[in-house]
Amino acid sequence: MAIPPPDNDRLAALNDHFAFGLSETDLAEFAPAVAGTLGASERVEQLYAASAPTPPERDWSEPADNPLGAWYVRTSIEGSSGGPLAGRTVAIKDNVAVAGVPMMNGSRTVEGFVPSRDATAVTRLLEAGATIVGKSVCEDLCFSGGSFTSWPGPVRNPWDHSRNAGGSSSGSAALVTTGEVDLALGGDQGGSVRMPSAFCGGVGHKPTHGLVPYTGAFPIEQTIDHLGPMTRTVADAAAMLGVLAGPDGFDPRQPTTVDRVDYTAALTGSVSGVRIGVVTEGFARDGSEAGVDESVRAAIDQLRAAGAVVEEISIPWHADAMAVWNVIATEGAAFQMVDGNAYGMNSWGLYDPELIAHYAANRITHGHQLSKTVKLVGLSGRYTFELGAASTTRWPATWPTNCARPTTTR
Repeated sequence: MAIPPPDNDRLAALNDHFAFGLSETDLAEFAPAVAGTLGASERVEQLYAASAPTPPERDWSEPADNPLGAWYVRTSIEGSSGGPLAGRTVAIKDNVAVAGVPMMNGSRTVEGFVPSRDATAVTRLLEAGATIVGKSVCEDLCFSGGSFTSWPGPVRNPWDHSRNAGGSSSGSAALVTTGEVDLALGGDQGGSVRMPSAFCGGVGHKPTHGLVPYTGAFPIEQTIDHLGPMTRTVADAAAMLGVLAGPDGFDPRQPTTVDRVDYTAALTGSVSGVRIGVVTEGFARDGSEAGVDESVRAAIDQLRAAGAVVEEISIPWHADAMAVWNVIATEGAAFQMVDGNAYGMNSWGLYDPELIAHYAANRITHGHQLSKTVKLVGLSGRYTFELGAASTTRWPATWPTNCARPTTTR
């Protein structure tokens, strides 16, 4: 696609944006040079078009029976004939790409997109013998701990249809805990695997950051993005994690090597001598429930009785973790997920240009239909980002004596 060069008014607007101080004469001098750079962009687009994959032909359908609102689409994609998950059915959270199958990410801004590539997690599940039977509904751009922001309607709690199923992996939790699927894949940035699993009575595991490749999943902010298993039993979660874990060479969140662990075998081992730290600030805080605190303490006592070495430790910053997360999840997500059209700039990993283009266009067309939680992120995050970018006093008044003070400001 030929890129039209900027006219004089556009160049003047760019000059004002960057405060370059260029005169009309200067801009006239720059105009042909700017136009000359556009050929490189056109060539890169041509190179990508020549190598871009074609989506495979995979059958899918609208769910015929969907009382919980948990299915987005149904399909049947069979994996290998053998493997640790042979014969097991899986639902894939709809922020994760399954090639040839629609992906909506719970949002009008993504509706209509069909990925060309399977996410790494999807490839690994199929290679392990699992059968993917559909995409599960998630919250609008996955930014809600409830189950009422997904488009076009809420996901209902399987035990009481008038109640919240938790989010944002709401559909995955509802489907796996009711037995409609054996296993489900979820995503977690701030509890989106763990909360719906707890609300629906299942097992949800948020793996260590970088253990499971996020390649092929719609991002929120790369320092908090995770994919993880959602199951009915701990044994199933361990088996699924064993399939998902390990570097894929495309995700910059991951180290280059990860030691292989037999998580299933580890379930049968003794906890004798295992050292467990119990964070003091994790109990009796504002918002914590006494019954939950008591249940966790009872589990700790059982581990101690079984031979684990349990030690209470204090991490004062734990009490402020929500404030730290909120900065990342508002300013960071506004910059990457909203203004950056999901991936932002300078993304180091494998990403999907078609998804960026589709979402970028729909985000403008359907921005008014985004959920209140996403709109809050955009308003708050963009404001604090702009405030920080404009500030000349971001550095502390008293700089540490052992550290050279920067000569520039943000």
